[in-house]
Amino acid sequence: MKYDAVLAETVGIRGHGDDLIEAYSARPMDAAPHSGMIVIHHMPGYDAETKEITRRFATMGYSAICPNLYTREAPDADPDDAAATARANGGVPDERFVGDAKGAAAWLRALPNATGKVGVIGYCSGGRQAVLTGIEVDVQAAVDCYGALVIETPPEGFPLKVSPFPERIKDLGAPLLGLFGNDDAHPAPDHVDELEKLLQESGKTYEFHRYDGAGHAFFAVDRPSYRPEAAVDAWGHVENFLAEHLGAS
Repeated sequence: MKYDAVLAETVGIRGHGDDLIEAYSARPMDAAPHSGMIVIHHMPGYDAETKEITRRFATMGYSAICPNLYTREAPDADPDDAAATARANGGVPDERFVGDAKGAAAWLRALPNATGKVGVIGYCSGGRQAVLTGIEVDVQAAVDCYGALVIETPPEGFPLKVSPFPERIKDLGAPLLGLFGNDDAHPAPDHVDELEKLLQESGKTYEFHRYDGAGHAFFAVDRPSYRPEAAVDAWGHVENFLAEHLGAS
């Protein structure tokens, strides 16, 4: 009988500037070697649903950690309040995010049964940050779930004050899996086309899957945007992609 217990807990990790930030960890409790997964929460924040996703990766056989990117703006705040504070500040600065992602990767690699391989997945704003992680951090796989503002400039009034980075796609160091809804406006299908063209021109390893009848946040089980058929299919691609690049769980 397979032993399938997981340990899930709130931990502290060292992020950008050696700041101590909150994070949620879930990992298998057996002694077998496990690769790591960084889970990047969506713009609505470090919430119960994102923690559930983190636990899912543990049940898949990965040591997973989700850093709370809003720790500094709103320590101990409810997710909605923390997200509102972060939006009011224009979102998480890229430099700070990269420091936090590097800290998460280091934490995973320091686990006694770590394989040394680390992947990253992000949703919404976290999808953009997953691509950025693949450029700036030593990871072996990156999954972008409908991340906007990789290619396009934020529209007038958009809460995130960040810049696109199309010129950096050539520096992507990890294979990329992209999962997108064809009814999404951010990123719109033409923005996904532009990103795919840059990946092709740079000779990058990637695979994209696009879903009709799905818009933004089609993975979000607690939101009207949830599209079960698209989400189920996309999870299958996530599992296969990670098994290929991080090792079978």
